[in-house]
Amino acid sequence: MSTHVPVLQAEVVALLRVRPGGRYLDATIGLGGHAEAILRASAPSGSVLGLDRDAEALALTGRRLAAFGDRLVLRQGRYEAVVDLAGSAGPFDGIFFDLGASSLQLDAAERGFSFTQSGPLDMRMDRGTGETAAELVARLSEPELANLIFEWGEERWSRRIARAIVTARHDRPLATTTDLAAVVARSIPRRLWPRRIHPATRTFQAIRIAVNRELVGLGPALGDAARLLASGGRAAVISFHSLEDRIVKQTWRRLEAEGKVRVVTKRPVTPEPAELAANPRSRSAKLRAVERPPVPPEAA
Repeated sequence: MSTHVPVLQAEVVALLRVRPGGRYLDATIGLGGHAEAILRASAPSGSVLGLDRDAEALALTGRRLAAFGDRLVLRQGRYEAVVDLAGSAGPFDGIFFDLGASSLQLDAAERGFSFTQSGPLDMRMDRGTGETAAELVARLSEPELANLIFEWGEERWSRRIARAIVTARHDRPLATTTDLAAVVARSIPRRLWPRRIHPATRTFQAIRIAVNRELVGLGPALGDAARLLASGGRAAVISFHSLEDRIVKQTWRRLEAEGKVRVVTKRPVTPEPAELAANPRSRSAKLRAVERPPVPPEAA
């Protein structure tokens, strides 16, 4: 199994105010690191409903957390369908979203997310459906690729990268992760490569977002989550890039203006230096939380 290091785990448990006997929803359970911490903090009778679109992750998590028995229920699906997937399990005392790709997906070469390991150019979080990254890269026109890489990767070299991809695929299909990473790296002047990240990072992010349609339903899903909260319940989200964080911040500001939630984190919570040193992947993590206002006794 891939090494799984939950980001901001203690901070999530604290912000959700996890308590014994509480009911919690993890909308992106992945390998279950945060869910495990919630189950331990809510013992002996607290429960977690875990959702994920990745069937492989759910299978691994089910085996890893089997000791919690029926306190953990797992269901496959996208968080956009959180209301249907939750069914009658709510309302919840806490709801959690951990956005982006999981360590299982990033570390498994055969999943096609990593630009440092050669694998099929796939990037689907649910390998049972949808278009692969290789198919997307082969289908899009040069302007479409440039726009996608600029908008969802925030990559300044998007036009050069798109031109290089189109030129390369004329010779042969870009079938592996290292094929694509090499094309991207060659298209950016070496002296201008980013210092802290691989030159293909932003392009891979953009293509992954497009393949999985990650941002399309995030705002509505956060609104649905707010409605699934019990009175006084909290929702928390960890995002890993500015596009996600912007949607979270703007959605919750709107819901606060409508009186539906109260923003708990005026500024995002970020990892402490010790966590950054132990887990470099946490460097871009931002944690935000809201609370559903308690219902006054006379209105209950």
